[in-house]
Amino acid sequence: MNNTIRCACALLAMGAASGAMAQSSVTVYGLLDTGLAHVTNTNAAGDAVTKMPSLTGSFPSRLGFRGTEDLGDGLQAIFTLESGLAMDTGAMGQGNRLFGRQASVGLKGRFGTVTLGRQINMSYVALMKTDVLGPNLFSINSIDLYLPNARSDNAIGYLGNFNDVVLGATYSTGRDGSAAGGPSATNCPGEVPGNARACRQVTGLLGYETKAFGVNASYDIMYGNAGAANGLTSSDNSDRRVTVNGYWMAGVGKLAGGVIERTTRAATGVTRSDLYYFGGSYPVAPQATLDVQLARRDVKDSDADATMLVARLSYYLSRRTAIHGSVGRMRNAGASAIALDAGGTVGVGKSQNGVLAGLRHTF
Repeated sequence: MNNTIRCACALLAMGAASGAMAQSSVTVYGLLDTGLAHVTNTNAAGDAVTKMPSLTGSFPSRLGFRGTEDLGDGLQAIFTLESGLAMDTGAMGQGNRLFGRQASVGLKGRFGTVTLGRQINMSYVALMKTDVLGPNLFSINSIDLYLPNARSDNAIGYLGNFNDVVLGATYSTGRDGSAAGGPSATNCPGEVPGNARACRQVTGLLGYETKAFGVNASYDIMYGNAGAANGLTSSDNSDRRVTVNGYWMAGVGKLAGGVIERTTRAATGVTRSDLYYFGGSYPVAPQATLDVQLARRDVKDSDADATMLVARLSYYLSRRTAIHGSVGRMRNAGASAIALDAGGTVGVGKSQNGVLAGLRHTF
């Protein structure tokens, strides 16, 4: 439940003969989620580890502020400031940034929403209704750590919904200025004189979404520059993702899935892969929901594939508080070394089993 501070403010319009009354609100909100996880085969020797994860439980922890101001005629000024939290140590997330999850300001009206600043991009939006696990510690986000961190620095964004047709796009002049923002950090701030493509990122979304079903497709390409991560050491290098996914409501349950095609043109060569995922969500009791997801990463011209199966049960003690438990297995083939737990470690070619038990509270 969000805590909202509302005030009626008299604003003097510059150049106008009289003042104007505007209704404003600021909402303080947060989410705290942590637990204990036990995973096997965390190294070549096959050792297991029990730990309190820092990245996420069932959802990443955060503290945020949202604000709106009514400008009249259906137009609003909006802002979002959101900070990530590591519950195991109390540190700030996203490379120790104060508002590393989001920091944007914009305008919202009948035309849609336009935002400026650090913000989630269309790869993030495309998965919101089709990834039944979301950013769970065990999820497709372990296979591709960019997915739960699909944000862009220095970005202008647009998102609109017109009779269930969803349109969105972002354009970034420099995708990620941090070298220490976790596994997905790219160290690619961009905005280089004489090289407009350095660290540029463009994402787009087209979808049709109703309460009963929905489909969407997204496009995401990021260019590199000297010093950038993942081999994108030149603006001629790029990392591209194309997603197609959908969901269908089966009574009170949901079935959802999709495919994410990725092509990385790095200094070391070209890598192509497909990530397939399919899952379901069903309220097994008035206060309990079961989520199950199967995923597979297929790397082209390589045996470094991985298959993941995860089940999560959430029991709601109230509207704001839930206990949750997850069990999962990641099977790595060949030279694959994808950890079941996001940001974790695993021995090359080793399969990994894991259990997680946690507590989540929102405010």
